[in-house]
Amino acid sequence: MNKISDRELIDFVYAEARLLDLQRHDEWLALFAEDGHYWVPLQGARQVDPEVHNSIAYEDRLLLQLRVARLKDPRAHSQRPPSHAQHVLQQPLVERRDDEAGLYELRTPFVYVEARAEQQLLLSGAYRHVLKQLEGAEGALRIVLKRVDLLNAEAAFPAIQLFP
Repeated sequence: MNKISDRELIDFVYAEARLLDLQRHDEWLALFAEDGHYWVPLQGARQVDPEVHNSIAYEDRLLLQLRVARLKDPRAHSQRPPSHAQHVLQQPLVERRDDEAGLYELRTPFVYVEARAEQQLLLSGAYRHVLKQLEGAEGALRIVLKRVDLLNAEAAFPAIQLFP
């Protein structure tokens, strides 16, 4: 495997957020490993296990595919009018790297805005990306885990339509 630079890892996180902002959900979904998960813990950064405690979201690739399909469905009532998102990221920090195993962990503080008609939802927190470098495929990266630690995760939120 080719060694992945910190810059390539950081650029991957920025590109992932950009795909969401552009509503290119199929391309975003393709960034996930087959065993990848998207996790929004209900207890924020304190929560250590998605299966022992409730979560706002804990979705494997199949559930993510279903959510993307719902967003694209013209009959989706929750998307009339459609939602739009903007991710504002601080520079991701590579916190752990294991080049032999091809595993990398990054932490990225963020602000997320989701807008639909006159309504706006503002969320902030930190992402944790666990990325895996694939063998072959020119060392492509895939998301094993995207964890979204919301700053006020235990607050009551309106329905979040997209992907913070």
